[in-house]
Amino acid sequence: MALSELLTAAAAAHADRPALKLDDTVLNYAVFNEAATRVAGLLKEKGVAPGDRVGIMLPNVPYFAAAYYGVLRAGGIVVPMNVLLKGREVGFYLRDSGAKVLFAWHGFAEAADAGAADAGAEVIPVEPGKFEELVLAAPRAPEDEPRAGSDTAVILYTSGTTGTPKGAELTHDNLAENCTVTARTLIGITERDVILGALPLFHSFGQTCGLNAAVATGACLTLIPRFDPVKALEIIARDRVTVLEGVPTMYHAMLHAPGHEAVDTSSLRVCVSGGSAMPVEVMKAFEREFDCMILEGYGLSETSPVASFNHPDRERKPGSIGTPIAGVEMTLIDVEGDVGEIAIRGHNVMKGYWKRPDATEDVMRDGWFATGDMATVDEDGYFFIVDRKKDMIIRGGYNVYPREIEEVLYEHPAVSEVAVVGVADDALGEEVGAAVVLREGASATEEELRAFARERVAAYKYPRRIWFSDELPKGPTGKILKREITSPS
Repeated sequence: MALSELLTAAAAAHADRPALKLDDTVLNYAVFNEAATRVAGLLKEKGVAPGDRVGIMLPNVPYFAAAYYGVLRAGGIVVPMNVLLKGREVGFYLRDSGAKVLFAWHGFAEAADAGAADAGAEVIPVEPGKFEELVLAAPRAPEDEPRAGSDTAVILYTSGTTGTPKGAELTHDNLAENCTVTARTLIGITERDVILGALPLFHSFGQTCGLNAAVATGACLTLIPRFDPVKALEIIARDRVTVLEGVPTMYHAMLHAPGHEAVDTSSLRVCVSGGSAMPVEVMKAFEREFDCMILEGYGLSETSPVASFNHPDRERKPGSIGTPIAGVEMTLIDVEGDVGEIAIRGHNVMKGYWKRPDATEDVMRDGWFATGDMATVDEDGYFFIVDRKKDMIIRGGYNVYPREIEEVLYEHPAVSEVAVVGVADDALGEEVGAAVVLREGASATEEELRAFARERVAAYKYPRRIWFSDELPKGPTGKILKREITSPS
């Protein structure tokens, strides 16, 4: 089925029910559906044809949902983009995907305009009031452009240790099946639920488990544009949120938010955690404080994203990522001792990497997707992550790829060698750290290098911790041995 059919069905069955909420702004499913139809008409007017790519660089506001389903309704392919990207990053995403159009939030216009100019894409600025005028002036798209379930619906950019971002092609079937299975069999969402939309909608977790799961069931998604633990708790109490979805750092922040003891969170029915492993002690403390069970799952951008989950009708094992969801298989490959690499097969696995058959071939093995995550599996089939094969850093639920940051720092004239590594952090899980060797006779301060990187990459990526070394540890071939690099205390 086409993913846009979820909204069509929801509007028919739940026209008057609230679909999207942002503080005092509430859109019911009829209005949401009409907005998406108008966006589709606007895109067609601008020459967007089925299969064309359209970028969306918007925070968690109702406009994101309207643009997302509008692109799908026009038969286009959504290219979600982090609003914190800088101009050079925006340019790469648009050039690589070949996007014709970019919906960009007015508050991030400088980076969006710079990147779009570099890529030759048209920017549609999204500013409250003005965007409504633009959309209402556009013709209605009379009907959805027909799309096959195997057609690409979304290109989600991810990366590996090479540092070159790759676009994971997720099909209509991938996303529709994954959100439906997640909503109905894992979280048990119905039209009576209110989901806290704190996860970024440009991220696969927020899209599948938040936006698309809500639409698939007629539930309400109450949005928070930028996560703040005090604001999140306020919304839970105000809107009687029943489903809380977040990464471990969000739970940690709410647990330590001032005044959290006085907030009424009794409406919470279930909490879902993903993005990175949740420390067991944080899980226990949150459940004790807020009287709500946390169910932990696992997935990747390439798997739409949900692959395994601690199912609500089975034993929950803290520290485990659970068992495979319906229609998905997981196994361990290249096992040494009892540890192996997780491989996944099922309805959720991507079509491949956009225009990267070489990269696709590297991770696909006879229909199985090799994740790069190392794990064990117990006698009951529960998986436990023990390490990451890849060097990726997960900072507060956001993926940071060391090679990308290293390449930026190598642009600084004083830098001779650099290795970017994850540094343990109580609040964020991991912080981005950089061990730097300066060129002979050159000088630079930690703050100078930090500012240099901050100007060139998204705010969550630049290294907060920088230290200098005379040399970096290397193996026989001269490869830097990151496992031997530790941050000074």
